[in-house]
Amino acid sequence: MNLEVLAALASDPVRLLVNLGDIIIVSYLCYRLLLLIRGTRAEQLLKGVIILLGFSAVSRWMGFSAVNWLLNKVWTGIFIALPVVFQPELRRALEQLGRGSFFSPRMMDRTADIERHVEEVIAAVEELSRYRIGALIVWRRETGIDDYSEIGIDIDAAISSELLISIFTPNTPLHDGAVIISRGRIHRAGAFLPLSDNPNLEKSLGTRHRAAVGISEVSDALAIVVSEETGRVGLAKDGVLTRSIDSGALKGILLRELRDQYPRKQTIWRKREVRHE
Repeated sequence: MNLEVLAALASDPVRLLVNLGDIIIVSYLCYRLLLLIRGTRAEQLLKGVIILLGFSAVSRWMGFSAVNWLLNKVWTGIFIALPVVFQPELRRALEQLGRGSFFSPRMMDRTADIERHVEEVIAAVEELSRYRIGALIVWRRETGIDDYSEIGIDIDAAISSELLISIFTPNTPLHDGAVIISRGRIHRAGAFLPLSDNPNLEKSLGTRHRAAVGISEVSDALAIVVSEETGRVGLAKDGVLTRSIDSGALKGILLRELRDQYPRKQTIWRKREVRHE
């Protein structure tokens, strides 16, 4: 923007306000779209498109005629395929727009009652541990893990101890896989996660424990695992498995690790922590 344009805008405040409003609206729309695709396959596809854009700009600047011709053909195919590839995200955006929630500044993560959710999970874990029923519950945080849970079944249900217990009940269709909690909901069940190949893990650990460690190695998710043999409860975080953790300690860790996703509850938790001290 040159000095003449700046001078023209300064002399016409109405035009200046219109341009500022235009920029703000476009920026907010881009922000909401990025939130919409966060944690999905579309996020990785968008990164690929951005990299391809950069490569196209460099090849055009360098004057690579053959590369530019090839990239033009690729872009033609991409623009045709984009509506198909992003179909789930586009449908979700239109649904949110119809419900009026697309422009809502409050995200689900911030309005959900995290303490109630944690208590429901703890109650389910205690019941499963008591009867030595194997379980694997993954609490998604910032890093998207949808690529590791595509085999699972969409649930999209409210978090409740009764539902978690019924999912992991033996001889049911979903009891062998993992349950993934995301954005304050039970997102998927029966998901299959990557197994850890850490040679330092105990040889006695089974597939469920190795899957808990594996998902915590590739993401910042928290993985709660209940042993089918002993009923002991473990927690995997950042590739480290803590075994034989009691309910009180597990609840404290979950509240501490998840509170950043629910900032409206921080003050309440801090007051309660002070009272306990």
